[in-house]
Amino acid sequence: MMNEQLVKRAIQDRRYLHQHPELSGEEYKTSEFIRKRLETLDIEIIDFQPPSIVGFVKGTKGDKTIALRADMDALPITEEGDKPYISKTPGVSHMCGHDGHAAILLAVSKWLSENRREIEPNILLIFQSAEEITPSGANQLLKQGVLDHVDAIFGLHLWQGMDKGKIGLRPGPMMASVEDFEITIQGYGGHGSMPHDTVDPIYIATHVIQSLQSIISRKVNPMDPSVISVGKIESGSTYNIIPESAKIIGTIRTLSPEAFTIIKSQIVKLTEGICSAFGAKAKVDFIIGTPPLVNDPNESEFIEAVVKNAFGKEVFELVEPVMVSEDFSYYLREKPGAFVFVGMNGEKSTFPHHHPKFDIDEDVVPSAIELFIEIVKNYK
Repeated sequence: MMNEQLVKRAIQDRRYLHQHPELSGEEYKTSEFIRKRLETLDIEIIDFQPPSIVGFVKGTKGDKTIALRADMDALPITEEGDKPYISKTPGVSHMCGHDGHAAILLAVSKWLSENRREIEPNILLIFQSAEEITPSGANQLLKQGVLDHVDAIFGLHLWQGMDKGKIGLRPGPMMASVEDFEITIQGYGGHGSMPHDTVDPIYIATHVIQSLQSIISRKVNPMDPSVISVGKIESGSTYNIIPESAKIIGTIRTLSPEAFTIIKSQIVKLTEGICSAFGAKAKVDFIIGTPPLVNDPNESEFIEAVVKNAFGKEVFELVEPVMVSEDFSYYLREKPGAFVFVGMNGEKSTFPHHHPKFDIDEDVVPSAIELFIEIVKNYK
């Protein structure tokens, strides 16, 4: 049975962080809050570039080191609703659950500080900045050597897309890579009443957008999940002027590098071909994002055993891959490890991640804390 005081403090911390969100790369007050708590717990703080903060607890054996990670950044979203702990920062809110992740790892930190004799491996506690943006906070920490002496790394996400009461993961590819694109079509503007004297970039953009979906349906293996989505079109100023240019902005999601390579090549080929056919010029830029999240098979098996032993066989769920991205993927490219979903879909959590009315179900916080603790206790 999870300690009630530990859970109570975690929920208090979560609500405080929820009321005081900070955007990616700007989490300095959040970092200071966490730093003071770790110092109170007499947990060593290792020097890494702020606002990320990293703690260290030495194990009784210390021949192995495992890392536990929580992200802590919020989103540029105005929160909607009337909860008593609603965001106090205009236009910024925790609409993904990172406030919960940070509070959970703080609770685990408290347990570690009070149960040092039960901990065999060394534990690295990573409170990471900037999960939601590029450049990634995980990648920045890796460049600073955060995992140089780590044997395995584990992370979790309170997941609205999984039923409450379930905990699960998938060995191998579980979450998608992301790379954004910007297509600029340079045409020749003029009066809307004389389109024959123009090269209309808006009209050409409609053909480009239609063609993008043919890449998924005709160029990528249908057994290799991939997504191209256009999220924004910029062009024009008024009703009777054909503009000079148009911009198409979108995102690419895949589970494999091979599909990603095909998609990038085809976007350039189709865009340039269509624009050339209409007498326009094309420029395609790609904005590098995160790689696919690929769980280590052995560490995934370890997590499955931990979940079944600690919570019951019926709790574990082998999840389907999702096309959402997570920069925990950078850690898994360097070290073995696993990323776990803790389900919370139900009456208390009905809106999806990044929705202005999103909220976590605090009922699942005890299970998330216990999951990390059981990982620590069982890792050999």
